[in-house]
Amino acid sequence: MTQSIIKANLTIPPLENGDKLTRFEFETRYQKMPHLKKAELIEGIVYMAAALRFRQHGKPHAQIMTWLGVYEASTPGVELADNATVRLDVDNDPQPDALLRIEKGGQSIISEDDYVEGAPELIVEIAASTVSIDLNDKMKAYRRNQVQEYLVWRVYDNEFDWFILKEGKYIKLEPDENGVIKSEIYSGLWLDVNALLTENLSRVLEVLQQGIATEEHQEFVKKM
Repeated sequence: MTQSIIKANLTIPPLENGDKLTRFEFETRYQKMPHLKKAELIEGIVYMAAALRFRQHGKPHAQIMTWLGVYEASTPGVELADNATVRLDVDNDPQPDALLRIEKGGQSIISEDDYVEGAPELIVEIAASTVSIDLNDKMKAYRRNQVQEYLVWRVYDNEFDWFILKEGKYIKLEPDENGVIKSEIYSGLWLDVNALLTENLSRVLEVLQQGIATEEHQEFVKKM
């Protein structure tokens, strides 16, 4: 019996960058590679992450998770996830850097085998620059599957893009006169973009707390 199991496992090829697979094939191979920390299926093609650098990805990622984590702690009914696989459609199994979903009555569910199925309302990706897959094929997949707000931190460009889906297109939200972008889906989710880009996390959290203190956020929590 043991030999037959080993033989069955050996017949399943490992994931490789550039493989063209269905979502079922992708997940089957991914599950056979427990040592692999991040792989994604985007428009039917496999992408596997290289080693992640501290300032290019690790630190920006941590700051985004801190910002969203404080919002989640103050907003019952929303759920935050870090690098969770999302079953978007038959050709797309992304693993976004961060996602925020509405727990009950939102666009996504948690499957019996503990995956996100459907489009979370908000996704964040840490990208190198505009040439990244995050602003090309992945963005197309998110738009097609109705991810309502898509945030991309372009680290090399020192830019932060916040898109909202309107009439089937992503429209870039611009900061207000105080340099703050305010989510149109998650009331009270405010971001001081310049503070984020200059690594002023205390200011980022200060502005977020201002958003959380608004009546709009209180009403949003009641609806949850």
